[in-house]
Amino acid sequence: MTRRLVSGAVAGMLAATVTGGAFAQTKGYVPGTAPAPAANQSSGYVRNFSPTPTDGIVKSGVYNSTKGLSGNLCWRTGYWTPAMATIQCDPDLVPKPPAPKPAVTPPPPAPKPAPTPPKPAPAPSVQKITLASKALFDFDKYALKPEGKAAIDREIIAKLNQVQKLELVLVTGHTDRIGTQQYNQKLSERRADAVRDYLVSKGVPKDKIETLGMGKTQPLPNVKCDQKNMKELIACLQPNRRVEVEVKGEATVRR
Repeated sequence: MTRRLVSGAVAGMLAATVTGGAFAQTKGYVPGTAPAPAANQSSGYVRNFSPTPTDGIVKSGVYNSTKGLSGNLCWRTGYWTPAMATIQCDPDLVPKPPAPKPAVTPPPPAPKPAPTPPKPAPAPSVQKITLASKALFDFDKYALKPEGKAAIDREIIAKLNQVQKLELVLVTGHTDRIGTQQYNQKLSERRADAVRDYLVSKGVPKDKIETLGMGKTQPLPNVKCDQKNMKELIACLQPNRRVEVEVKGEATVRR
């Protein structure tokens, strides 16, 4: 698009000419007051001082086959600068407002990690310790021998020191088949009680200890004795004469 540039003197004469003939070219327009241009745009173009519904700027009589003030080829003054450009005359020179930034949808919040379930408390372990009555008692006796006490210290007390939370100590006495059930029941109970009393003397809580006598009712299945000689039979049945100690509690966690 080619714009016309006119000097200041010619601009005045052109403005007067346009003023006189403006009404002849505005047939069909509703008279009105031209809006005031911005300060920096007030004198960059030749002005039309007749009230018209246009922006008050003199435009070409014919442009794009359109007659009269409807054309948009504006007349610039001799001191026109790009800073004086208007949107009606020089839309390409008027800075366009920045395009709105697209709305940024924030990413959805990261899902919170599932809470770590607490570790279940370790199940109490059970240790079963079998002590031969030969080490604990003389034959047909229930009084603990010195070597029997040493065996309890070594086999039971040492293991109890590794238990963090003691729940139960079960002491069960057994005998061989020699003798009546009634006699062997009493003997097995007394031997279990003797072990319990020694454990209490070593600091094991008495309320954590239970004793039980089984007499001759639970012989070991792998002990087969058919000797006719009593001394030989007693020696063969020795494994059945035993005391079993079961310790139930949580073992100490070693790090």
